[in-house]
Amino acid sequence: LTTAQAAALSSAQLAALGTTQIAAIETADLRALTTANIAALGTAAIAALGTAQVAALGTNQVAALTTTQVAAMETADIRALTTAQVSALSSAQLAAFSTTQMAALETSDLRALSSSAIASLATSQLAAFSTNQIASLTTGQIVGLTTSQFAALGTAQVAALTTAQVAAIQTADLVALST
Repeated sequence: LTTAQAAALSSAQLAALGTTQIAAIETADLRALTTANIAALGTAAIAALGTAQVAALGTNQVAALTTTQVAAMETADIRALTTAQVSALSSAQLAAFSTTQMAALETSDLRALSSSAIASLATSQLAAFSTNQIASLTTGQIVGLTTSQFAALGTAQVAALTTAQVAAIQTADLVALST
């Protein structure tokens, strides 16, 4: 398919493609798809996308993914997301990430998330962060964490906090660390 032909496909036509066909779509052709077309892809089609294809998606296309589609993404695809793409994810999309997907996020991607996006994460998602991921959070993101999120941090994660992060912890959250 040419880029123009790919762009002319309807959502129903795209949804009818098999996973092998989806995996064969060139990155330029994928970028030409509308957000409605992207949202119409099934979870198997999303899982069939290669890392280069995922990295080629526009931020508006990433924002158009449903929570079910996001949950179907392979961890290699999560790692392939650019910082701009991760920033385009909504709190609902982030909430759909598994703990394995959360652990696959790059530290630069985490820093790009808003404080409210980090605060919306489930305690299990935050607990899945590596020590490097925890250390990469901005002080604004640390301030936005809830008491239950602080309580879910492991010993190694707390030890990884920078002095600036520790200084930003609110008193009530410090109490949560002692329980």
